[in-house]
Amino acid sequence: MAKKKFSKNWVHQHINDPYVKQAQQKGYRARAAFKLIEILEAEKLLRKGDRVVDLGSAPGSWSQVVRERLVGDGGVLDGRIIALDLLPMEPIAGVEFLQGDFRDDAVLAQLEEMLQGEKLDLVISDMAPNLSGVSAADSARIQHVCDLALEFACAHLKPEGALIVKAFHGSGFSQIVETFKTRFKRVVERKPKASRDKSSETFLVARGLKDEAAS
Repeated sequence: MAKKKFSKNWVHQHINDPYVKQAQQKGYRARAAFKLIEILEAEKLLRKGDRVVDLGSAPGSWSQVVRERLVGDGGVLDGRIIALDLLPMEPIAGVEFLQGDFRDDAVLAQLEEMLQGEKLDLVISDMAPNLSGVSAADSARIQHVCDLALEFACAHLKPEGALIVKAFHGSGFSQIVETFKTRFKRVVERKPKASRDKSSETFLVARGLKDEAAS
C-alpha cells in the first residue's frame, strides 16, 4: 500500500513539476536539460567549435542542450558531440551515438577509436549507478562511476578542458571531491535549481588539468 501511495505522490509531483512542463514545451527529452543549462551558464562553458563527449547520455536531453549551443548559422553543427549510453537513444541530428557500457574496456576502446586522438573541450556525465539503498555499497558504486569519468577526462581533455559529473552527497562524497582536486586546478560543487530538493545529487565541475593529470 505504501508503495502505491508513493507512486501516486511521485506521479502528482512529476505532472506538476514546472521543469517537466518546460521540457515538454521546449522539446527536451527530460527535465535534466535544465540542470546542464544552469551549470553551463554559471560556469560560462561551451562555445561553438567545441568537442564534447556525453557519458550516460540517454534519453538525450544533455546532448540536445549541447547541440543547441554548437549549432551555427544555417543550422550546421559547429563542433562535435559523441554520446554514449548502455541504453538505446533516439537519434539527434549531428550527434554520434555509441551504445555500450562505459565500464567495459571494449566499449571504451570503441569510443577512443571514434576520437582518433582528438582532444576534448568538455566531458559531461549524468551517469548514475543503480542504487541498492545499502549505503556502503552505493557509495562505492557512485565513486566507481565518478572515477571512470575522471580517468576518461584526464586522458582525453585539452589542458584547459572541463568535466561535469553527477555525484551524490553522503558517504564517500568528500573523497570524490578530493580525488578530483588532485587532478584539476579548480573543482566546484553545483546544485542546480532543477535538481529536486529531496535529491542528494550534486554536480562537480572540474576545470583545468593539472600538469601531472594530462596524459
